[in-house]
Amino acid sequence: MPDFSLTPEQESLRDAARKFARAEMAPKAAECDKTARFPEEIYRKAWELGLMNLNVPTEYGGSGLGALEQCLIVEELAYACGGMTTSIIANCLALEPILLGGTAEQKSRWLTPFCAEYHLASFCLTEPGGGSDAAGLQTRARKDGDGYVLSGEKCFITNGPHASLFTVFATLDPSLRSKGIAAFIVPGDAPGIVRGKDEDKMGHRASSTSTIRFEGVRIPSTQRLGSEQDGFSIAMRTLDQTRTPIGALATGIAQAALDHSARYSLERKSFGKAIAEHQAIQIKLANMAQAVHAARLLTWHAAWSIDHGHPSTLESSIAKCFASDAALRVADEAIQIFGGYGYMRDYPVEKLMRDAKLTQIYEGSNEIQRIVTARELLRQYG
Repeated sequence: MPDFSLTPEQESLRDAARKFARAEMAPKAAECDKTARFPEEIYRKAWELGLMNLNVPTEYGGSGLGALEQCLIVEELAYACGGMTTSIIANCLALEPILLGGTAEQKSRWLTPFCAEYHLASFCLTEPGGGSDAAGLQTRARKDGDGYVLSGEKCFITNGPHASLFTVFATLDPSLRSKGIAAFIVPGDAPGIVRGKDEDKMGHRASSTSTIRFEGVRIPSTQRLGSEQDGFSIAMRTLDQTRTPIGALATGIAQAALDHSARYSLERKSFGKAIAEHQAIQIKLANMAQAVHAARLLTWHAAWSIDHGHPSTLESSIAKCFASDAALRVADEAIQIFGGYGYMRDYPVEKLMRDAKLTQIYEGSNEIQRIVTARELLRQYG
């Protein structure tokens, strides 16, 4: 069985992330949520502290952390603000395809200078007409001499308006579906890239999201990752790695909702006593605590599997799905405990509910996670 006792180094990482989140992120979370401001000064500080590029090996300038260490950091950041955390960890998602599919030369060429200075990257898979059907994407990669020309549109791209690097998935032949998809490294200043406006989102409003259009973007073959048929595999393997931190992000939101609720229940009085003394509230808090603990343990187990080189598709899908469902459920109960005040933006829990919702949708909707879970499970009996 896994031993989840944290080492002194892991404790130190978690404490550093907690200190940064409480001191830098939390004080600005409500304002950035209200105005949909992209707080780049916070993201720069996160980079300076080594809280970005967590999965990139130190030889290329990243933090070189394992999956469990990443989850420890992400949970602490998300406790303060889910939206800011999404933008901070987006580099991990965008750079993972290079780590998985890149040659030694490509890793050195693209990762080292990228990590040497503050930069943001974006992962470009989802399309307006595709959603969860990643194999049916329509962005085309047309061979042109010793390179390719990319044409098409991607949507819901985190950090899209600010990214200086894109990892892009495009098809050479849509009729081949997953077997026709290739992955590419695309510099943010390549001619033909058109960045859409910031989307006006329900939650995660401190994170910037937009469409990205590729209008005849020319790139050399040296910027293709793997073979022309490897793109879909690289995308799926990337998500196997990055869904686990999304479980940690959801757990951080859920923990914040639980903490706010417990404190409020000790302060708020009804019928002559603190509402924490009413069994109805105690049962809610107990259910919330169970959900948070289970989400954390499932996430840590998935991270442990990744760190020990075990197949992790099943574990990461379960962790992401359960933790995100738990986050929304716990945030919903938090609003109920706060009563009418919980519905008001002067109090913190309504933001937590809006932020929790997205964790059920991005990096593979929870409907897809259940399909993946069933498929992986049934393989054990087939």
